[in-house]
Amino acid sequence: MALARVARNGLRRSGGVGGGNTTERNIFFERLSGSLEKINVHSNLTSLSTIKGLNHMNFWSRGIRTTPPYQFPLAERLVETESESEHDEPRYPGLEATKPGEKPRVVVLGTGWAACRFLNGLDTKAYDVVCISPRNHMVFTPLLASTCVGTLEFRSVSEPVSRIQSALATSPNSYFYLASCIGVDTNKHEVYCETMSNGGLPHEPYQFKVAYDKLVIAAGAEPLTFGIKGVKENAYFLREVNHAQEIRKKLLLNLMLSENPGFLVAKLNYSLTIEFVIAGISEEEKSRLLHCVIIGGGPTGVEFSGELSDFIMRDVRERYSQVKDYIKVTLIEANEILSSFDVGLRQYATNHLRKSGVQLMRGVVKEVHPKKIILSDGTDVPYGLLVWSTGVGPSQFIKSLNLPKSPGGRIGIDEWLRVPSVEDVFALGDCAGFLEQTGKPVLPALAQVAERQGKYLVEVFNRMAKEDGGKAFSVKDMSLGDPFVYKHLGSMASVGRYKALVDLRQSKDAQGISLAGFISWLIWRSAYLTRVVSWRNRFYVAVNWATTLVFGRDDSRIG
Repeated sequence: MALARVARNGLRRSGGVGGGNTTERNIFFERLSGSLEKINVHSNLTSLSTIKGLNHMNFWSRGIRTTPPYQFPLAERLVETESESEHDEPRYPGLEATKPGEKPRVVVLGTGWAACRFLNGLDTKAYDVVCISPRNHMVFTPLLASTCVGTLEFRSVSEPVSRIQSALATSPNSYFYLASCIGVDTNKHEVYCETMSNGGLPHEPYQFKVAYDKLVIAAGAEPLTFGIKGVKENAYFLREVNHAQEIRKKLLLNLMLSENPGFLVAKLNYSLTIEFVIAGISEEEKSRLLHCVIIGGGPTGVEFSGELSDFIMRDVRERYSQVKDYIKVTLIEANEILSSFDVGLRQYATNHLRKSGVQLMRGVVKEVHPKKIILSDGTDVPYGLLVWSTGVGPSQFIKSLNLPKSPGGRIGIDEWLRVPSVEDVFALGDCAGFLEQTGKPVLPALAQVAERQGKYLVEVFNRMAKEDGGKAFSVKDMSLGDPFVYKHLGSMASVGRYKALVDLRQSKDAQGISLAGFISWLIWRSAYLTRVVSWRNRFYVAVNWATTLVFGRDDSRIG
């Protein structure tokens, strides 16, 4: 009755259903009131789909179990008000807990290396899977720097998650949600998410929940800025495809602007008359526009510096001859570049980059301004393009979770990648680290670490499914097999001009094979070509490399 009165008042205030006369509105109102009076306010909102005269409205969407607010706002507000008054808890649309007889549901947060390796191997005959991430693809990060200068196309380093795990597109109870996770309730076995807000949909962004039997947190990390003022506002990061796109557009924009003829300036001469003269871009401004500064001497910073130097020496000198002498690259590192590599390889990289025209500086950034950075010793470094690559750390989402933390702020895990003190929660990749009581060090944020953790964990899950351990609270006394053991396979980095470094030592202090030069470059390319996610992308990468070798890099500025 209460719901009927709300609907009646709403219709009276709005003058009825638009477009009809008074008699038609009364007939519609009588049908609506008669249907609403039969509804129990405490029942599930899905019963609203039986209302006579409203069958044309779609109250269901794929995986959403309750009425969206924009489809029936009055009823939604009433039920939410009564629910909050009785339980003091908000109600969310979304996926409810699985029922007996249904497959257990695995919820995966993220689409990075760890998450996608896990998704690729998961037995979807035993599990339903829900993947939640603000991006719908995996990025092959070792080759991302090559896309910034046109050596590779952007699609060559990205793979849609629906290709990695086809059940997300084909299975009736498996879903991919383009959203960000904003909270986890480990007691209720629920995650709370917020949709992306660029689709132009009404009432966005909105929140929903997904119940899980098993939760895999592989949400990755975010770039470290060390709280330095101005970094987020002025610098470009290099972790996503859209980052590489922005870097490429900025680089080409600066090249083209520096060649512009100039502009008219009004000048008052000695006879007190105004004359107009053409003022071009000053030499100082050209030098600033074409100064590319990279902060951080790790593998990403070094590889990007090498790609830039190749782009300048081959393509810029041919196509931007008017400004070719102004463009330069500076790599700033607080200590030594490639500190995890062998000493001999570090020295080789230093000498090679300098020969390629890359200026190496030691310094610590104090502040970042729109056109210059200030180092701790007071040195001003003007720039036109600033790329920040100083490592990664826990994201705000990871910090906000009420879960045990490892040294450094990552989610704390045991030897089986479980999160202790909570049931059915696992974490892996850059967002997870071993707890101190395990006696194991926190592993570095590397792609090979994340990939091998994903491979290990999916084997554990498939084994649990065979032993009926997929449902929530079902693995308390179940053996998960051998613990995870990481063995480092080595490190590689390209330094430009068909040269690369290969360090096959298992640790920084261990003995092993170290190579540098053209042979290492062939090994580097061969290894990454075989590690690209799919045969489709391997074909793209091979074709892009061949095209660049024959015709040079594409310098079209699109967007």
